[in-house]
Amino acid sequence: MQGDYYKTKESVEEYIQLAKDVNGKLLIEKLKQVVPSHSTILEIGSGPGTDWKILKQFYDVTGSDNSNEFLNHLVRNYPKGRFLELDATSLKTDMKFDGIYSNKVMHHLKGDELIDSAKRQNEILNSNGIICHSFWKGEGSEVFKGLFVNYHNVTTLTEVYTKYFDILSIEDYKEFDNNDSLLLIARKK
Repeated sequence: MQGDYYKTKESVEEYIQLAKDVNGKLLIEKLKQVVPSHSTILEIGSGPGTDWKILKQFYDVTGSDNSNEFLNHLVRNYPKGRFLELDATSLKTDMKFDGIYSNKVMHHLKGDELIDSAKRQNEILNSNGIICHSFWKGEGSEVFKGLFVNYHNVTTLTEVYTKYFDILSIEDYKEFDNNDSLLLIARKK
């Protein structure tokens, strides 16, 4: 799924520096509109922990990552936090959540992996559970720094998620350039 970029200490340190001024505060504000405070949230792909820290202010959040280097970083920096080693496709956990959040993680999944992930997310959500995921907007896919990146639009996201979720919104937003990103919020069917 993600290649080796997030697997080495050097690349994780590089990513932390590159992403130090980026966070999902505006995305989390949207999540707060549909998921009550103190709900249980799973963050897929916690990375350096930037969004995890924001989520923790409002929710009972469990962080996760598929990179041991990121998990080591998270445990070292947030020793009282709860973190799981999880692959975004299989999400092998017995835990259940009121919401699942990710910021620019699900775009690393190929089409069939994203469908499998959507199904699995549905299974680990409590009834009426909410998902909130951001994606790079566009067409096609590429490999960037050894990482697969799958671009999405309203149509591709609708096709993947409507089998398992009622879509509440898919909206454009700006990460670096106008309308370069999409935010999907949906409720478990």
